[in-house]
Amino acid sequence: MDKGMERRLPVYTRETECQDCYKCIRECPVKAIRVENESAFVVADRCVFCGRCVRICPSGAKRVRNDVGRARFLLQSGGSVYASLAPSWVAVHPEWKAGQFISALRHLGFAGVSETALGAQEVSAALADDIRQADRGLFISTACPAMVELVRRHAPDLAGCLTRIASPALTHCRMLRNRLGDDISVIFIGPCAAKKLEADRHPEMMNLAITFSELDEWLAERSLNPSLCNPGADDVFVCGDSAEGALYPLEGGMIETMTHYGVPSAVRAQSISGLKRLQTALKELVDRDMRPPFFLEGLACRGGCVNGPCSTRDPSPIDGIVAVRNNARIGPPGSRPGFRIEEEYPPLAAPGKEWSEAEIQEALARIGKTSKEDELNCGACGYDSCRKLARALLSGDAEISMCASHMRSIAQRKANALIRCIPSGVVIVGGDLRIIESNEPFAGIAGSGWPDRFKEKPGLAGTPVEEMFPIGRLLRAALRSGEDISRERIKINGNLFDLQVFIIEQYQTVGAIVDDVTQNEMRRDRIARRAREVINRNIATVQEIACRLGEHMADTEILLSSIAEGYGEDGGVVPGKGDK
Repeated sequence: MDKGMERRLPVYTRETECQDCYKCIRECPVKAIRVENESAFVVADRCVFCGRCVRICPSGAKRVRNDVGRARFLLQSGGSVYASLAPSWVAVHPEWKAGQFISALRHLGFAGVSETALGAQEVSAALADDIRQADRGLFISTACPAMVELVRRHAPDLAGCLTRIASPALTHCRMLRNRLGDDISVIFIGPCAAKKLEADRHPEMMNLAITFSELDEWLAERSLNPSLCNPGADDVFVCGDSAEGALYPLEGGMIETMTHYGVPSAVRAQSISGLKRLQTALKELVDRDMRPPFFLEGLACRGGCVNGPCSTRDPSPIDGIVAVRNNARIGPPGSRPGFRIEEEYPPLAAPGKEWSEAEIQEALARIGKTSKEDELNCGACGYDSCRKLARALLSGDAEISMCASHMRSIAQRKANALIRCIPSGVVIVGGDLRIIESNEPFAGIAGSGWPDRFKEKPGLAGTPVEEMFPIGRLLRAALRSGEDISRERIKINGNLFDLQVFIIEQYQTVGAIVDDVTQNEMRRDRIARRAREVINRNIATVQEIACRLGEHMADTEILLSSIAEGYGEDGGVVPGKGDK
């Protein structure tokens, strides 16, 4: 997928911060993640936008699209903008009173605030009316957009069982427009990333959806603390307060609300939260003849919307439940037709390619799995089994480097090849100073039969290094300090060695490179001794030559002086003397 397009999705990856840990793949129940260039990207046609990957990403690379900028623009456009406030707000901010929250939102520029729970009540009433008229069949709730995407994309055979009633949020948006005029704008505020998908698909009803996380950042930027706001007479919910609809954020809250609208006692109803549990349930419901009617309330988040991915606080299960229940003003039971918006939910499943066994075996071989025993199914790659990783490799969703055991095997083979080829003695030991790997030159340095043992057991794994070579003290020091140690010309058992200790993992693994330099030192001593002998002989020769040259110069001077004096006695001019 184009990276710019991915950023327009409700959930996307910030590529520069992805640490290729594969945690998002492990946690994603629908495996809507593609790894490309060691970064994990969202696959739009498989993602249900539950936001699970955002919550568990350790580096913060998975993000929910921030729409606060668009919200500001909408508020500044001059039209009336109303907030549809999800009832789970009381679980996120129990310290705020409703009037204070409304006051703060009005300070941001909203014309008014209304409870999404009003739409939930209408959905429950309309759905109860449908079920009363049915004698059989499976009814799957559509209140949770992530649940709807799960059915449409990953259980398409059950898409026809999704109730044809729009979600409480869309229903509430239409109610507001009917009451206040179709020229208003509506922004949903809640804990859900998937609501942004609803807004993208239905801008005619819901202009935008922002999360509680986004709202808190927005309030902080404006230095607005709802706890310090003094609500006025106008700081009340538009269209009045909700009643039992406020229970929708809880698992089972929708079913409990529906009972107020005359659902027959024969109808079977069950609430299931959490996508993995829902996937299991949906598989069991395919081709089941449900008589009497069976209603499935599905919620993507475990425990319900009170545990939504975009809450700024993780309330304890009890605190969240108590806060929501205390906020719900449950009225007397009855029956009435609900305000209804019809919605179609056709299947969206992209056809998946079926791979032949030969293709799967070829992909397994690419990650070093050539036999059944090689398939560790360790899950480090994020997939439950090696065969699932192989299918992901074939579909282009995964990379070979994701297989930790295969990459470790490659690294080990490379390391072993290097160790074997190095002419110096090399040994790698663990924290217990037992050998993990060594090469033949190290066995040769140790002597005393170790070369023969090495041939019988290459690498000598498990052997206490001290039995071979007395360097345990230096190895322990490096393990404790985490620093390399270099020693030149250490004498052990009458021989000289150069030793380089290098840390691989502090407290765990350390290595050493050992060179026997005894022969080199002896050769160097012989060369130095011969050089000194040559130098001494040269000095003696020079001295002898100098001595002989001195004698010759003295004899020459005497001879020349005699000749000069002889010429002077015959009346000749003596060199150096002039006429008077």
